[in-house]
Amino acid sequence: MNPAQPDMVRRSLLGLGLAALAVGGRPAAALGAPVGDAAFDRLLARYVRTGKDGINRVDYAVWRAAPADRETLGGYIRTLQAVWPKILSEKQRMAFWINLYNAETLRVVLDAYPVRSIRAIRPTLVSVGPWKAKTLTVDGERLSLDDIENRILRGGFGDPRIHYALNCASLGCPDLMARTWRGDTLAVDLDRAARAYVNHPRGVRITPRGLVLSSIYRWYRTDFGGGDAAILAHLATFADPSLRAVLDSRPGIVGYDYDWSLNDV
Repeated sequence: MNPAQPDMVRRSLLGLGLAALAVGGRPAAALGAPVGDAAFDRLLARYVRTGKDGINRVDYAVWRAAPADRETLGGYIRTLQAVWPKILSEKQRMAFWINLYNAETLRVVLDAYPVRSIRAIRPTLVSVGPWKAKTLTVDGERLSLDDIENRILRGGFGDPRIHYALNCASLGCPDLMARTWRGDTLAVDLDRAARAYVNHPRGVRITPRGLVLSSIYRWYRTDFGGGDAAILAHLATFADPSLRAVLDSRPGIVGYDYDWSLNDV
């Protein structure tokens, strides 16, 4: 271990409202508090609004015009980057990576705003979207949004509900939650996010021919079991009674859809 790491970690945890005890020069597991920051909570509460269509949207225009709040977001991201994730519990670690992903996505969009879609943000001429750009550094490692989503979260936790927590700034995506993710409420919040998406038409749409699902279930098919039957079983786990009744009739999946329009107010 780098001798400077314990002090750096303790400072980082204090910035997140966490307490860490030093045992033998190493931070101990006095980490019952959630991984999050009240400042990010305030920003999300201020700028995330639920539209009439039931989709959480972000007031990017007003946020972009508020330099102090943009700096607060930047400060939050810098604080997260100073954390040493290895000392966090599994749930806190998952919440940490989700918050960092969502906060960095907001920063990227705000820096480029106005844009009609996050896919229009191209760090290089051959980029489609910002996901491959290594804009973050955690524990000495340069990371991209793609690294966090696919290698760290999908590869490290194996929980399909992760897809309901990450927000890619699009109307077709699961909602950006209007507060930080926290380890102590992670399971409940993941289930709530899954139910909200599965029971919204952008997640599952019933047509006379069969079901039209979000493209998330095609892009990440293996995460949801790999086959149509497994995907339908996953959906049934979170379906409200009316949708569950349809799923019990074993309808076919006739298509996939996704709206890449910016989740702007």
